[in-house]
Amino acid sequence: MATPRVHLARLLLHLRRRPRALSLPFSPSPSAHGPLPGPSLWPPPSPLAPPGGAWGRAFHDGRPRGPLWRSKKLIGKEALFAIQGLKRFKGDEEKLADFVRRHVARLLKADKLAVLGELERQEEVDLAVKMFRIIQKEDWYKPDIYMYKDLIIALAKCKKMEEAMVIWGNMRDENLFPDSQTYAEVIRGFLRYGSPSDAMNIYEDMKKSPDPPEELPFRVLLKGLLPHPLLRNRVKQDFEELFPERHIYDPPEEIFGMR
Repeated sequence: MATPRVHLARLLLHLRRRPRALSLPFSPSPSAHGPLPGPSLWPPPSPLAPPGGAWGRAFHDGRPRGPLWRSKKLIGKEALFAIQGLKRFKGDEEKLADFVRRHVARLLKADKLAVLGELERQEEVDLAVKMFRIIQKEDWYKPDIYMYKDLIIALAKCKKMEEAMVIWGNMRDENLFPDSQTYAEVIRGFLRYGSPSDAMNIYEDMKKSPDPPEELPFRVLLKGLLPHPLLRNRVKQDFEELFPERHIYDPPEEIFGMR
């Protein structure tokens, strides 16, 4: 006969050998009160956050974060190298000419146009003019009003009005007329430059354009010529004839003639 101690040992050994049933916190079997709810999540997910970690992607437009390049996908490596070299040697005419001969002149058409556009965007307008002259010597070059427009606007924004008018003269020699935005920016540039007479010369040139007139250049002149009431009245009369349904704001007379 087994002693109680031996009997207890056999019982413990038997219990150890039995497979244990896994205890689940939620039973999948239905109950009398319907299916049991699943495990709750805390904290609950935000309703505004898109799934799959797409929150960052929702606000990323794929463009570089830095202010230097407009788009590296649109500007090739050789064009980027050319821009960096032009900016590096712009203070040394000899080194700049050598760099242009060795690296810039051999660029493809698309790369040269990309270099020109990026220099304009970075307001490196002196280099942009040099690049424009290089492009003009290419066999594939054809007079393009938009190429002139971008360069003239970039020069006007930098108050390089003498250089802008040289490019303007080249544009007119090729029988090209700018659009209203170009007229407006050049007029605004001369007004900022303190030369209303030159702004009026551009205005008279605009009146000869074969394109229909638009309001923008007129309103730039009407605002910029407030210190010059006689010139402003000339523009105002033309504006009222061309746009009779439009309203012009006239400030009090006592501020006329004041800068």
